Amino acid sequence: MTTAALSPLAGRRCQNVLNSLHATHYFSSDLGRELGAAGITHPHAVIFAVRAAALGPVGAGTVAAAFYNYKYELVARHVPAVWETATPAQVLSARARAVDATLRRLLGDEALASAEMAEAARLALRAAEACSRGARPLYAAHADLPVPEERHLAYWHAATLLREHRGDGHLAMLMSAGLDGLEAMVTHTATGKGMAPKWVFSSRGWTQEDWDAAAGRLRERGLLDAAGELTERGVALREEIERETDRLDRAPYEHLGAEGVARLTELGAAFAQAALTAGAYPADLLGKR
Repeated sequence: MTTAALSPLAGRRCQNVLNSLHATHYFSSDLGRELGAAGITHPHAVIFAVRAAALGPVGAGTVAAAFYNYKYELVARHVPAVWETATPAQVLSARARAVDATLRRLLGDEALASAEMAEAARLALRAAEACSRGARPLYAAHADLPVPEERHLAYWHAATLLREHRGDGHLAMLMSAGLDGLEAMVTHTATGKGMAPKWVFSSRGWTQEDWDAAAGRLRERGLLDAAGELTERGVALREEIERETDRLDRAPYEHLGAEGVARLTELGAAFAQAALTAGAYPADLLGKR
């Protein structure tokens, strides 16, 4: 019996649909409510705390390094002060409650208790077995957390592991390409798939002046044209970054196998679409200028 080969883009496609559901909690009122009950109310403090909590009570430098595309000054306004309000353990508990509430609201109790959810959790956790900790701080920190017993939370946990594993590798490729955090966002937006500038300004702490300066540096390198579009060199660089990210992130999906990846992608896409239909994201989050 011949085993089907894993296609070059299979891992990327699978992780994309898993991340689509994983990321819903960042835009959920449930997260604000649970973190607010713990005393953390500023939206930026909520995001920094909830994503960095697995790292422990780290400082602004560690968070800025691990997150990569946030302006350091914005991070430093909230970290490490946020840990004086709630400990990382308290934040992780609040996050779990928020994720549970969000998934119940978006997908419904029946979907969360379904055989499909149990299968998705099993497959995603199986893939995550082949993730590696080396030079991947956010993945490694989350990999040290226990796997939740509830099937929908186990699925979300595995999606988190796969997201952070790919994300850590992606940052390595951005650095290798000579793109700083803001330059990476400018070029991503120029592909038509990244955040609109207004979201970058409001969520990452950058200003129009910062954006224009980054665009100027990219034009000097021949990666961006006068209209703010990617040049041929810019397109080629972004494509190379994604290909190399795929290479660094291939092990989990090879471990799961082509059939398993295809099934996990199918299940993940169904859950993600249900969440999108339920209004999981702001309508104007994505898109070009």
